[in-house]
Amino acid sequence: MHARCPDVDRGGAGPRPGLELADILRRHLDGYRQSHALSLSEQAVLRDLISCRTAALGGHMDTCTACGFERPSYNSCRNRHFPKCQALAQARWVEARLDRILPVPHFHLVFTLPSDLRQLCRQSPAIMFDIRLKTAAASIATLARDPKWLGAKVQPGVTAVLHTWTRKLEFHPHAHCIVTGGGLALDGSRWVAAKPDFLFPVRVLGALFRGKFLAALEEAIRDDALRDDLSDRAARRRRRRLHKTNWIVYAKRPFGGPEQVFRYLGRYTHRVAISNARLVSDDGDLIVFRTRGSETASIPPADFIGRFLQHLLPKRFVKIRHFGLHASTNVGEGHRLESARALIAASAETPPNPDQAPQAPSRRLAPDLTWSVLLLVLTGDDLTLCPNCHQRTIVRQPLPLTRGPPSYPARP
Repeated sequence: MHARCPDVDRGGAGPRPGLELADILRRHLDGYRQSHALSLSEQAVLRDLISCRTAALGGHMDTCTACGFERPSYNSCRNRHFPKCQALAQARWVEARLDRILPVPHFHLVFTLPSDLRQLCRQSPAIMFDIRLKTAAASIATLARDPKWLGAKVQPGVTAVLHTWTRKLEFHPHAHCIVTGGGLALDGSRWVAAKPDFLFPVRVLGALFRGKFLAALEEAIRDDALRDDLSDRAARRRRRRLHKTNWIVYAKRPFGGPEQVFRYLGRYTHRVAISNARLVSDDGDLIVFRTRGSETASIPPADFIGRFLQHLLPKRFVKIRHFGLHASTNVGEGHRLESARALIAASAETPPNPDQAPQAPSRRLAPDLTWSVLLLVLTGDDLTLCPNCHQRTIVRQPLPLTRGPPSYPARP
């Protein structure tokens, strides 16, 4: 991936930030390591982030054959925790999802856990996060199969994405779920649409989520798959509190159109704990970053690095999951997703309205675009155009990979 890959949270536009996450790590990581032990996985991520877009990872020399202009372009680390390495992956993901999206309203649900469970999430993140995503989707599927809510037993499409942070970088695991407004009848005979502004009652969904999550949690503890540092007595008290607590499921307003769904979700799928665009300043004593709107937070560098590290995902953990009609077993010609699409199209066939203005076709990207062409489409940055003589005469030659022991190279 090219060094000028746009920052995902800036949408590929705007000037380069004056302060970047890698700058903060280069300046303050040595001090942080003096008082904090780093795991091997944390060291690997930090090494990637510090080396990203530097000579340590190699790259290319862009040379203009017309005027002799030269410019090095260093490679990306491609680490999923770094904001500058996600924009092109996000664009490809969104385009792939648009090939599967159904032309129906979609709902955005957010599932959160009570604070009593955050310590368990820190101790066993892979298991706890896995339980969260699976039980959130299972709760949606259970209500969809209850004729009380949609009038028939149906299977909806669900895409779930895990997040672990607040705007202040505090630890707050939650799941964003995008759900089709209705579902395919279990016998495959018809599409059952939900009401335009209502899918399921959030209190019922929250109670169901609580029951399924706690049942899965107890099973994991009983099978010794999950480590719980609490004593038996303290664990029983926590269990009673959790059963009495109202678990919050937040339902946002339905999306305006099907394409808006995954354009919006694309900002969530590849977002990391903090983007470079939110960093304001680093005076050596405090890191200042934007939280919401014009509001900012100011914390010492060690606290900032510590908050960032608590959002690193477990190795090989899949944070984007697809369930129901969106599951891989239901995708493909002749499968349930295409059956649902055909039924929706048949039910929507109406005579054209001559008074209605035609909708402009949405911009779609060819699936086989190279990264350089995709970068041009997203940002207008033409890598073949010489910035000096403005001729398309740039030739690229590889630079050697110089990566050795962990080091903190300066940003070029």
